[in-house]
Amino acid sequence: MLAAPVSVVEIAAVEAELGFALPVLLRRLYGEVANGGFGPEYLLFPLVGDGETVVSVYRAECAPDDAEPSDHWPRGVLPVLTWGCGMYAAVDCLRPGGPVLLFEPNAGPDDWADAWFQDSPSLAEWLKSWLSGTGWWADDEELMDEDGEFAEPTPPSICRSV
Repeated sequence: MLAAPVSVVEIAAVEAELGFALPVLLRRLYGEVANGGFGPEYLLFPLVGDGETVVSVYRAECAPDDAEPSDHWPRGVLPVLTWGCGMYAAVDCLRPGGPVLLFEPNAGPDDWADAWFQDSPSLAEWLKSWLSGTGWWADDEELMDEDGEFAEPTPPSICRSV
């Protein structure tokens, strides 16, 4: 059972706290569908509430030590889902269409820009790939290499503009 949607007042409070607006589609998902708990694989984080939320994860990634801004997490890129192992799907709230980015830090990049990939040009396209079962995460067999070993998913292009 999905959680109740988030109120307009709660969404406005989140946007004020973050200092930027959510893309219209993301605002509608949280305000009209549910406060997270749906989507691909590990499901979208709740926007508000107790425990791990979009806001709490964003805050933790933006300033992990509470003193210095993060050198790996850009402003306005909102984590909406964890893939586990430090990987996140994140919506770039400052670019038109809300592109969905993949943060994949496990290769030990020398430059944090190398940990960011564009997963989808828009949140709408990302959701369509989830609903149609065509996202890179949809079929574990597609993630196996010729030796039957798990291969890291590789989204289409590196996102160097973060």
